[in-house]
Amino acid sequence: MPRVRAVVSVLAIGRTATGSGRRALTVVATLTLLAMAFIPAADAAKPAPGGGPFTTFSLAGTPPAPAGTVCPGSGSACTNFAAEPAIRASRDGSFYATSENGLGGGTLAWKSTDGGLHYASLLSPNGLSASNDTGFAPGGGDTDLAVATAKNAAGRYNVYVASLTLANIDVSTSTDGGATWTLNPVTTPETIDDREWIAAEGASKVCISYHNAPQGITVGCSADAGTTFSQFGPAIDVAHVWQTGENAIGNLAIDPGSHTIYQIYSAITTAAETACAPQLGVVEGTCDYHGVYLAVSTDGGATFTDRPVYINPDPMASYGHQFTNVSVDAAGNVYAVYGDNHNIFYSWSRDRGSSWSGPKQINGGPAATAIFPWSVAGAAGKLDVVWYGTSYYDGVNTPDNYPESAAWTVYFAQSLNATSARSSFSQVAASPVVHTGGVCESGIACTGNRDLYDDFGVAANPMTGLASIVYSDDQYRNDASNAPSSFCTPADSSTSNCDHTSIATQVSGKGIY
Repeated sequence: MPRVRAVVSVLAIGRTATGSGRRALTVVATLTLLAMAFIPAADAAKPAPGGGPFTTFSLAGTPPAPAGTVCPGSGSACTNFAAEPAIRASRDGSFYATSENGLGGGTLAWKSTDGGLHYASLLSPNGLSASNDTGFAPGGGDTDLAVATAKNAAGRYNVYVASLTLANIDVSTSTDGGATWTLNPVTTPETIDDREWIAAEGASKVCISYHNAPQGITVGCSADAGTTFSQFGPAIDVAHVWQTGENAIGNLAIDPGSHTIYQIYSAITTAAETACAPQLGVVEGTCDYHGVYLAVSTDGGATFTDRPVYINPDPMASYGHQFTNVSVDAAGNVYAVYGDNHNIFYSWSRDRGSSWSGPKQINGGPAATAIFPWSVAGAAGKLDVVWYGTSYYDGVNTPDNYPESAAWTVYFAQSLNATSARSSFSQVAASPVVHTGGVCESGIACTGNRDLYDDFGVAANPMTGLASIVYSDDQYRNDASNAPSSFCTPADSSTSNCDHTSIATQVSGKGIY
């Protein structure tokens, strides 16, 4: 769900009001002991070879930094007021990151060509889009990005940035490594869209997915680098149409080897559960989104078949938290990563989503509570996963109601045998404490602290296999010389006054390529 800095009446046009894309306020259920018995832990979440230490720093952005401002190294220019970031890597080893200033504020973007050790600011992908936007320019909600897997005619990998306006989705395309951008407003079949994702393959194919107004999931594809989107179709198939209105969307991924398109989501698991699922205005139902599903398209996104990844036997288990995540390794193995507001799990498929192993728990040790998972897959069987974690867990409260003593850190886990029944993960803290206290996951309906917003991301350099993570941070002490605004003082830590986007780059250890 978009972050809103200014007062914007989103509900007035009927937009869903939850960061996880649900019609109701976020409902969190703690798994019962019965449910936990069905979810084995991985043989890891402990110190092990791999992982490696990280270097951290903030990025340029606000006040507007000239394109090319390099961080770290530019002093007080390396400050921003953005959050809810995303990151991807191109096949030449470049990292691209983006973060949002909120609806109407546009997006910020950065590029690294030295393995994530420094990032230079780029022109905003949609900052000058007012003359070429059918909605509320210049976008800036729910940013996501993708990088082509083959070079264009100029020998570059196209980069795509998607963001929401109040009325539609914008896709900005760069054909020159982020030096310039062309904005393409997407005319979708629906009048209201929410929480879009983007994925790309080849030199010029790019697809988006989003929640549509009935709260189904639509996938739209372009064959001309985002200039036009001529193909749209539902990701929820006829056999699962009862999940419309009762699902939480996850991201979109494309396997460049097989051209298979994957859309992950969580949802109710039977048509009868439409009567017991959480409803708008109801605090809690008697069942929840206890199933994880993958919509699979083998015809370029024209049609999808929905396959269950994992259905928890406890109907009150809930995977409808930001966000279910799918990634694909170089051998075509597919990974589904998801959380229940306590632990992070993953499942894997060697046959393009037809059958699944797992789930296995990833987090452990000091990360007693783990939320907001994201993954990136590398060579066959190699997987990196990140999340926000804290040692606090009382088995009663949801993260929204955690006390100030709950200190949140970016965690990084790595498996070099992720498709093995004996898979193991190393686990390290990749950042200092980035937030303390509660974390609200109800999107713009939040009444608690939303400084971490709804997601963040990790990418791996194909040249070295080492990772770079982009994340939100609201701690003054982490970057005192580059406070995002004059309103950010030591007393303002863990408030939106200090909210900004930072980088953690892996500088040693094993990589996933």
